[in-house]
Amino acid sequence: MPGDRLRAQFPNHVWALDFAFDQTSDCRTLKYLNITDEFTKTALAIDVERSMTGDDMVQVLERLTAVHGFPELLRMDNGTEMTSNAIADWCRFSPSGIVFIDPGSPWQNPFIESFNGKLRDELLAVEQFNTLLEAKIMAEDYRQEYNRYRPHSSLGYKTPDEFTLHWHNNNPGLTKKLAH
Repeated sequence: MPGDRLRAQFPNHVWALDFAFDQTSDCRTLKYLNITDEFTKTALAIDVERSMTGDDMVQVLERLTAVHGFPELLRMDNGTEMTSNAIADWCRFSPSGIVFIDPGSPWQNPFIESFNGKLRDELLAVEQFNTLLEAKIMAEDYRQEYNRYRPHSSLGYKTPDEFTLHWHNNNPGLTKKLAH
């Protein structure tokens, strides 16, 4: 299924995944796994490591699904980690499917690309990290601020946290169904 044809209709319908890159002051790589809920615009994870495999991504997904439940679909590009056996196996043994965007078509994953741009402009381009730990702490602070204080026009000028709470309060029957 091409990545640009499906629009998220409810929380946990589509999670978008992508990587962003930076480096510490000693020129060592920082790899950011960013995961957002396309419907609520919630930044579910900004996981920072020096490198990341498909197995590492599965650990992040396991952590997220323990809190949020399983997404119906994961939208991602065709990178090595994304197409790994670990991710394919995780989806095969979970209720989640995969939607790959076409190669070289980041516009088919616009929500995560927009998030990556904001992360780059507002954090990565303005901060110099000396250590991996510092990058992790700053990324988590950014994620929480993004979810709690950043209104989105597409959410009726609510923050992701406000929109999610409002949606669940107004859709209690669907909320219970999504939890199972």
